[in-house]
Amino acid sequence: MAAKVFESISKFGLALAVAGGVVNSALYNVDAGHRAVIFDRFHGVQDIVVGEGTHCLIPWVQKPIIFDCRSRPRKVPVITGSKGLQNVNITLRILFSAIASHIGEDYDERVLLSITTSILKSAMTRFDAGELITQRELVSNDLTERAATFGLILDDVSLTHLTFGKEFTEAMEAKQKSL
Repeated sequence: MAAKVFESISKFGLALAVAGGVVNSALYNVDAGHRAVIFDRFHGVQDIVVGEGTHCLIPWVQKPIIFDCRSRPRKVPVITGSKGLQNVNITLRILFSAIASHIGEDYDERVLLSITTSILKSAMTRFDAGELITQRELVSNDLTERAATFGLILDDVSLTHLTFGKEFTEAMEAKQKSL
């Protein structure tokens, strides 16, 4: 009698463990500040973006790809030439976030660096080294517009470091001494 009870308890326990494993693999969590898209092994990436919370999926067929959509800072150093043929070292601090359905997981490495370099080099062809200091807002606006085409939202763009070439710095120092 006791053997039958233990046998039925073990069968029930095994069935409960298997059912718990299936339910556990069918649920996933999306944390605050994150979004997810579902990759289906048969249909590819689905168009629906899933928000925060606990969600269901089909185990072993679907997989959630979770993106961080919070605003994050990124420093981007660029060395370029100005309109006046001066070498300029610029470091931008960009506070950015992304629209998860538009780009992949490593978008800050692929997209943000390339568009920042492109916009800064373009701006430097329009301005000489001295004008860049007063025209920062135009550079920021150009970068924000360009980033929006790639699904990036730039909350803040700041020039944190601006160093001119040795010749320009020496010329400015000589000019200041003569005044």
